[in-house]
Amino acid sequence: MEELPIQTRIRKEPEYVATIRWHFQSGEFTKGAYSREHTWEFDGGIRIEASPSPHVVPAPWSNPHSVDPEEAFVASISSCHMLTFLYLASKAKYSALSYLDRAKGVMTKNAKGTPWVSRVVLSPEIEWEVGLSPSQSILQKLHEEAHEQCFIANSVKTEIVVQVE
Repeated sequence: MEELPIQTRIRKEPEYVATIRWHFQSGEFTKGAYSREHTWEFDGGIRIEASPSPHVVPAPWSNPHSVDPEEAFVASISSCHMLTFLYLASKAKYSALSYLDRAKGVMTKNAKGTPWVSRVVLSPEIEWEVGLSPSQSILQKLHEEAHEQCFIANSVKTEIVVQVE
């Protein structure tokens, strides 16, 4: 029996929940002298320490060791592309052994002067099982189809580029 495409298998509108928590600890809030460190909590029980990017809010009001929203945005795009790509590769009978992407996001200013993540470059490196890898042209097509089907890519206006070597 052939498996249905992802879009067909989703029967109801799923909801995705994230709980964001911040508490004032010390400083002068009305002067902007306060920590922006906070937590992200997800329904599976994972808790992540978060902070604004130190490129946006300098220390000590940010924490460069925490995940920032811009990094999470880039990771979300990369993760969605990877999951969609691996699904498509498996359906096409190609056998991936590992997938590594050092994705990078670029922040620029829009026409109004507001900063935004205007471009994300994905640079996937995939290891394939011997004898079960796609040709370069099929690999390119798999990435193009993954981009077309990726839920996150379909949700953003950011330019997403996939660099395939």
